[in-house]
Amino acid sequence: MRKAERLFQIVNILRGRRTVITAEQLAGRLAVSERTIYRDMQVLVLSGMQIESEAGVGYRLKPKFDIPPLMFDEGELEALLLGVRMVQGWSGEKMGSAADSALHKIHSVLPDELHRLYVQQPEWLIVPSIHRKRSARHSDEVQESIKKKTKLTINYQREDGKHSLRIIWPLGLVFWGSTWTLIAWCEIRDDYRMFRLDRIDKLVTLVDKFTTTSQCNLQHYWQNHTG
Repeated sequence: MRKAERLFQIVNILRGRRTVITAEQLAGRLAVSERTIYRDMQVLVLSGMQIESEAGVGYRLKPKFDIPPLMFDEGELEALLLGVRMVQGWSGEKMGSAADSALHKIHSVLPDELHRLYVQQPEWLIVPSIHRKRSARHSDEVQESIKKKTKLTINYQREDGKHSLRIIWPLGLVFWGSTWTLIAWCEIRDDYRMFRLDRIDKLVTLVDKFTTTSQCNLQHYWQNHTG
């Protein structure tokens, strides 16, 4: 077990106890020496963790000390970081900003050891932006309409280059690796249709609401139109 992961394990153990735990007990659970536990505790205290210790008694978190409810090991942090980088590179401005904010919140509670590892983008992780401004165009407005179930009017350029004006019910977004596609119910066709965001020239959010049914929702589309 690497040091960074071990520090998180120690914090989780302390969080889950109402009584003290000795260095010997911690060493046994983590399969390391007591000397290693002493060094780890010093690192945690220096990083700001409110840990009480008493020689011959053990360690515990100070009463009423509140720490974030979610603690992550290295693998989980790497997965989160990859997800954030993907959202930042491929989604709209609003979602990218939210992902960046979430990452900063995680960084703010990391012990120094993990902060050094993850506060800067790792050399092994590069997520290039795939024409973000074009491929994710209108995605913020579309997401808002999906949540609020408001209809949209779109001026859409078809694959043959012709334009059409549609009134649609936005149901969900799918990312295919290079483009975002909107799954929607089209009032003109009275059926499901897919619309690439980069082909929507103009989009207007209407005040009219729509209501999904058992025969008109994203799950129904996915079950019946994908194999």
